[in-house]
Parts: sequence; structure tokens; C-alpha cells
Amino acid sequence: MSDVFFVGCGPGDPELITVKAKKLIQKADVVVYSGSLIPKPILNLCKRGELHDAAKLIREEIFELLYKNAKKGKLVVRLHDGDPSIYGAIREQIDNLERKGIGSTVVPGVTAFLASAAALGTQLTLPGVTQTIIITRAESRTKVPKREKISELAKHKATLIFYLSVQLISDLVTESIAGGYKKTTPVAVVYRASWKDQIIVKGTLGDIVNKVREEKITRTAIVIVGDVTDPKTYEYSKLYDKKFSHGYRRAKKTKN
Repeated sequence: MSDVFFVGCGPGDPELITVKAKKLIQKADVVVYSGSLIPKPILNLCKRGELHDAAKLIREEIFELLYKNAKKGKLVVRLHDGDPSIYGAIREQIDNLERKGIGSTVVPGVTAFLASAAALGTQLTLPGVTQTIIITRAESRTKVPKREKISELAKHKATLIFYLSVQLISDLVTESIAGGYKKTTPVAVVYRASWKDQIIVKGTLGDIVNKVREEKITRTAIVIVGDVTDPKTYEYSKLYDKKFSHGYRRAKKTKN
């Protein structure tokens, strides 16, 4: 028997894969991957193993592939886009494998919201603006607890990041405004962050719906709501301030 490796391969750009993930794919006997969300150059790293497209399989079929091959001692990789811990449905697989005596190892990857921030050239936490990031999704077939409704989360006025929600952009905007965000609040939508066909749409809660519809974006996009996407003002970091002392540097005296 051997562990099953749940591996994040990054958001799209093949060069954003970790060294550890790359080595596992190259050595894998079996790779079960997340459909079209995995770039072809990354799949091409698997030269000796079997490839199985999880998009064409149901939960039980995926589990059977992972279990039977791990039981034979093969190196099995369940390959996820981005990072497997964010909307990756790995908990159910890990638990089921454990019940059958198979261990699991999770290998983190660069997730899409980080690639989106990089594409925007922005900082998701800014002194004087917000020190909090909330990652969530709009409610559709997957229900969201009442305490996590967008209108409730919006009350914090933090940086709100939405996965799997661009198709519900109108509802997202309505709920964000209901929670207290102004219509002038900046919003950025990044379609296929880090891929060659990446699209960036910037606007406000007042106009982002029309802008997204004009670009015909209905899936595979990150939505970021908050002033950090287009800050009018912010404070400088205290860490590098000449008056700030810490364990590696003493404050510098200023001349009068």
C-alpha cells in the first residue's frame, strides 16, 4: 500500500507549479486530474503513468481509481488546479481512503486568488484599508450557511474574494450593497488567472455586472470586491518605518 497524493498544480501558468508537485507527477503511476482546468504542459509531465480525467467520472469512480491503485503500491496523484484545500472536495476522499487503510498526503499549490492579485498588481491587505481577507462563494446548488451570506460578510468591509460565483455576479453585487458596501466600491474580475487567455475586468459595484456581461465571462473567474483593488489612499507599512523597532533592527533617530 502507498499514500494517495492530493496535489495542487497552480492556477494555470505551468511555471507556477511547485517543484514537489512536478516531481510527483513525473514519477506517478496514476494521475487523476481535474479536467480542462489542468494545463496540457502539466499533464505532459506524466510520461510513464495512466491519465484519468475526473471531469468524466463520478465520486465513486474516482475513489475506486485512487483506492485500488494505492492498494497495489502504485504512486497515485489526484491532481487539482490551484490548491486542493480550497473548494477541492478532498476531505471526503481522504476520509474514505482512511477507512480503507490508505493514507493521504496533501501538496499545496498556488491558488487562483493569489494569481489574480498578481495579475492586478495589487496587495490584498493594505494598512489603513483592511487587514482581512474573506474567501467565499455565492449560493447556488451548494448551500451557504445563513451566517455566511454575502450581505453578512459584506458588513466587515474587508477584501471579499469569490470563487465559483461570476455567473451570479448580479446577485453578488446586490448582496454586497445590502451588506453596506457603496456602489462606488471597486471590483475586479480576473478570468483564467495566469493563463494565456487571461482577461481582467475592473469597475465598481455599480457597473461591474454590465462589464462582465460585455466580456461574456460566465465561469472560471475570481471576483474581488474591496478598496484594495483600486485604493485611493492607504498607510505605509510600519515594519519598514524608520521609527519602528523590531527583533532585527532598531529604530533610527531622525535629525531635527
